[in-house]
This record gives sequence, structure tokens and C-alpha cells, in this order.
Amino acid sequence: MKLYELVNGLQVDLQGIENIEISGVTSDNRTAIKQGFAFVCIKGKSFDGHSAAEDMVKRGAAVVFCERDLGLKNQIIVKDTREMYPYLCSNWFGNPERRLKMIGVTGTNGKTTVTTALKKTLAAFGKKSGLIGTCQNEIGDEVEPTARTTPEPYDLFELLRRMVDAGCEYVVMEVSSQGLEQKRLGPCYFRVGAFTNLTQDHLDVHGSMENYYQAKKLLFSICDMAVINFDDPYGRRYIEEIAIPTKTFSDSEPADFYAEDITLASNGVKYVFCDGKQKRNVTFAMPGLFNVSNSLAVIAICKVLGFEPKAVIAQLNSMKGVRGRAEIVPIGRDFTVICDYAHTPDAIENVLKAIRHGAQGKVKCLFGCGGNRDAKKRPLMAQAAADNADFLIVTSDNPRNEDPDLIIDDILKGLEGKNTPYIRITDRRKAIYWAVKNAEKDDIIVLAGKGHEDYQILAGGVKIHFDEREVVADALEQLKN
Repeated sequence: MKLYELVNGLQVDLQGIENIEISGVTSDNRTAIKQGFAFVCIKGKSFDGHSAAEDMVKRGAAVVFCERDLGLKNQIIVKDTREMYPYLCSNWFGNPERRLKMIGVTGTNGKTTVTTALKKTLAAFGKKSGLIGTCQNEIGDEVEPTARTTPEPYDLFELLRRMVDAGCEYVVMEVSSQGLEQKRLGPCYFRVGAFTNLTQDHLDVHGSMENYYQAKKLLFSICDMAVINFDDPYGRRYIEEIAIPTKTFSDSEPADFYAEDITLASNGVKYVFCDGKQKRNVTFAMPGLFNVSNSLAVIAICKVLGFEPKAVIAQLNSMKGVRGRAEIVPIGRDFTVICDYAHTPDAIENVLKAIRHGAQGKVKCLFGCGGNRDAKKRPLMAQAAADNADFLIVTSDNPRNEDPDLIIDDILKGLEGKNTPYIRITDRRKAIYWAVKNAEKDDIIVLAGKGHEDYQILAGGVKIHFDEREVVADALEQLKN
């Protein structure tokens, strides 16, 4: 690709720079650089790409995009390299986002459930779709692992290009606050942007709930229509503040789409969907009032896209759930093990309340907190667990570069003054073994925090294989011996 084609549509000063051939584009100085690459200098929290520019030229970079004069040949100085980078990536991959109908879902909890159910619904309607999310990426029926909820710009537009090439018509995307704030989406534009809820999380990144709120609000500046959870106070703020047409959903209020006659059980929810014109019975095989909200979001999004609620509800009624979201692990015993991704105070509270409905025995919650993440939520998660479970097993999650015992010390501060009994077992594998070994008839053991993850991140960024379903199976096997 020629340089002028790479910067097509962008405001850059190319005076004195020839229309040279470009062999690739990157912002990562650790990548293998081919002769003729364009290198984009981006300043991050711990590393400034400008410091690597000279070395990248020596390694073969043909042009450098930067924010200040570096004294290099073929340097292109722009105001904001971070903002420009995704546009360069889009041009490099032929602007794939223009050929896809994009749907973005943001919020603290519920994104994975909503996007997964939405993609399954579109597939049932014969619409080939891609999915970009926390658990995995999907191109039609092809499943790929993912490193982060919203990919970095080069990875994002490469993925969108492959979706176009595979014949996808829609893309359903979890849009993270960090992805929005770090301007990873560039020229992506959404037919629909949906908001699920906002509760405490990622304050290590955003600093405050207000900053977190404003970061997610950015989605509604790049979409045609908003679908908002009216039950969430932040959602009601969005309704007042954003400038695009909005549809609302609610599990209790008379919003545009709402639920009546809700029945909650440990294996799912039932309710009557209403939109002012029709009423339809919904049965969704995921427990909790929050899954009434999640399923309403799917119906609302589909309605905005032009699909009739009757057909959407028929698909929701036939779904079996989402991996790692209140997922029942098959064990063939007289107690139950449930795997859930809950890793915020609100999510812990919601999933435990949901499971309590219909529970005949004790609800036991095994959980920890991630290292190098928002430490303020640790005692709050303990309080939420103590208020909604009969017994707690406090352990590790992904400790990363923090001492796992010090993380647990933080968690246990939230149990001061609580009467809920607990045990502390730092090693998560041993903790699961203990939970299984000491399970009683009709107990429900909730493994919270890992969900779909099949790994654990230890000190130094070391990632080990850790699938809780396998750990449970190993624990059961040990009980036989």
C-alpha cells in the first residue's frame, strides 16, 4: 500500500514526503518489523513509543508518525497519534467496519450474556455474524481466544477484515470503558449502542465512578440509536444527556420494553414481555433478576434492528445459557457446582441472590479478587458475599504481581462485624478441593470470579492452565480414592 493511500481521509502534512510503499503498520516496538513499515509513536502510562522511534527506523521503518519533532527523515507530526492509529489500521485493512452492521454493548455486568444471546439470535435468523468479547471472538461458527474485551486497534481491524471476508453481515461487540477511553475504535460506528448497568469496577484505571461513567458514555457519540437500562440510575442519566434517539428497557418500570409477572428460579427466569402493543411469555434459562434485564436488552436491540419480538423471544426460550455465567457444572452428585464470572460487588450480590431462589441447601461462595486491580472493591465483594451466602471460601483469583495473602487480607476487612462463617485457603485449587470434599447434600457451591477463564495469572504475568470445571472433576476423582 502506498503512503498516501494509508493516510487517505486523514489530516496530515505530507510536505516533502514521497508517496513511498508501506509494507505494514504498527505501534508496538516489540513486534517483528519488516522493511518499509510505518511506526506510530504512542505514549502510554509506562512507555513512550517516541523513545523507540530512532531504533525502529534503524530496523527498517519507512515512516514514523509522532507528536513532536524527532529529527527523523519521513517523520509525520500529528496532534494525537493514539487517536490516529486506529484510522491507519482501518485504511490498512480496507475499512472493513464500513461493510458491517455493528452493535455495541457496554456496561459493568451483562455484556457477555447480552452479546452471546444476541449473536445466537441473529444466527437463528440466518444472519452470519461476528462476536468480539470477553470470553472469545467468533467469526460465524469459528471461535478464537481473546486477550482483552476490546482489542487493540490493529487486532480489531484485522479481525473485522476477516469477518467481512468470511461473509459476516453483523458484528456484536462488547465495548469496554478502557477501549473507548483509549480511542481503540477509531472510525467504527454502531447501528445500536446498548447500556446494561454501571457498578464499581476498574477504578484503578478510571479513578472515580464519574470518570468510569463518562468513559462509557463515549459509545453514544458513535452510534445511531441507544438502548438503555432504565432501572440503572446511570442509565437514566444517559437518557437525559445523550443526543441520539433512545429506547429503554426495564424489569419493573413502564419503559419502552418491560417485564411483568416475573418468576425467579435457580435455573432461570420467566416473565411476560410488554412493549405497549403486545405481550409475550419469556423463559430464559439463566437465573436472576439481572437476566430478566439482559434478555430484555436482547429483545430491545433486535426490535431496533427490525426483528419482531415474537421471533426473538422464541429463540431466547430455546437457549441453554452462556459459558461461565451461572453455568451449572455437571457432577452427578447430590450437590450442585455453579461457575460464574462475578468479580464485582454487584455481580456477586446478583448471582448469589439469583441462586438462592429455589435453593434447598446451603449456598457456599468461593471467591477471591484479582491483583493489580481496583483494591477498593475487595472488602465490598466480601460484604456482598457475606450478605447473600451461608458460607464463604476466601481464596485467590488472578493474583498477578501482588502477594495473594495480602489480597485476602484486604478482602477479609469486609467481613468484620459479619456473622457469616468462612475459611481462608490461599491456593484456589486446594480451595475448590476443600469445597467439594466438604459439600453436603443439596449444597450449592458457587465458584465466583473466573467464569469462562481457563487460566490463572501469577507473578510476573505467568499464565498457567486453570479450568475450574477440570479442577472440580479432579476433586471428585480424588474422593473416589
